[in-house]
Amino acid sequence: MAHHSTGFTRRAFLEGAIVLPALAAAVTGVAAADASKAPQAQMHYQTSPNGNMHCAICKFFIPGKDASSNGTCQIVDGSISPNGYCMAYTPKSS
Repeated sequence: MAHHSTGFTRRAFLEGAIVLPALAAAVTGVAAADASKAPQAQMHYQTSPNGNMHCAICKFFIPGKDASSNGTCQIVDGSISPNGYCMAYTPKSS
């Protein structure tokens, strides 16, 4: 009986069977993290401040590359203006 090699070994199959589900879980975890943020409309997000309350001084704001660039928020999804405001506004503690 002749042995024909297909280039695909049982070891390669088993390694793939372990790596692929782990990779899928990692990708799903990233998507789930983004999905956990509230939509801007639900949080009544606006791109202008509400008096002295604005995103740049909110504890949930994650600044962009400089003070005038949009950043992100730990709670609200999407691009967030440092001059914006939403109902989750919470001033940074001193």
